[in-house]
Amino acid sequence: MKYRERFDRRVIREDVWIPTRDGRTRLHARVWRPANAEADPVPALLEYLPYRKSDWTAPRDAQRHPWYAGHGYASVRVDIRGHGDSEGVPGDEYDAQELRDGVDVVNWLARQPWCTGGVGMFGISWGGFNSLQIAALAPEPLKAIVTVCSTDDRYDNDVHYTGGAVLGIDMLAWAGTMLAFAARPPDPASVGVERWLPMWKERLDSLEPFLHTWLDHQQRDAYWRHGSVCEEYGAIKAAVLAVGGWFDPYRDTVLRLAEHLPADRVRGLIGPWSHQYPDRGLPPGPAIGFLQETLRWWDH
Repeated sequence: MKYRERFDRRVIREDVWIPTRDGRTRLHARVWRPANAEADPVPALLEYLPYRKSDWTAPRDAQRHPWYAGHGYASVRVDIRGHGDSEGVPGDEYDAQELRDGVDVVNWLARQPWCTGGVGMFGISWGGFNSLQIAALAPEPLKAIVTVCSTDDRYDNDVHYTGGAVLGIDMLAWAGTMLAFAARPPDPASVGVERWLPMWKERLDSLEPFLHTWLDHQQRDAYWRHGSVCEEYGAIKAAVLAVGGWFDPYRDTVLRLAEHLPADRVRGLIGPWSHQYPDRGLPPGPAIGFLQETLRWWDH
């Protein structure tokens, strides 16, 4: 696994605050973009996650986002509300607030002087999920997405239930993992040495385990239909590159999206990979030049 660190274009990195429609809460973002983008605007690519960009995804972010910026895009990593360095309190996974905020981020990016007005989204797992779900809300600037190891059906094809039966290992493990993740503090270097502790206390006071909610909804009800794009594939207007691995539980989503989305706006890619980006080089492999493949998609 090798990633270029030098590019024909000089890349700059900056941290910015993105406002949301409630007028009170800001999301923290890290932007990599060509140095001349304000004079020669470029499209923006968004990865939108609850996993802290200040530490947990920082190594991965430092490989992918500068690469896109070096090839003519503004690549942006945003912490979801109540996670990482963003303001507010955490909610349920893929809840309406998360998706509204995501639409606000897409629209904000499109308005920046260094952006052409065109926006893409990409991500694996959580980031692949909300890329699909925000695409189903169809913000006008969102032109294309790359969704990796994600699902179109939150009830039937996620870590909660299979065929109506509780996934005892996955459901409990993932709920516990997310509780621990959400309980972590923001980074004082990003939010300020006077603000991080009050922000953290507000987070901790609001925390609720996901598990209770998930067990309250053991049938396919409105809770699970929310965010399941299989309920209305036609709501997705952006072009979709769906990616999965034969050794990943979400592989069937690629086939369903390829079947149900318009043929001129969907492509599917499945290979011998697990729940990983296809360029990681992890077993079973082999890896592919996935950044190059996605660059072809964005350019098209």
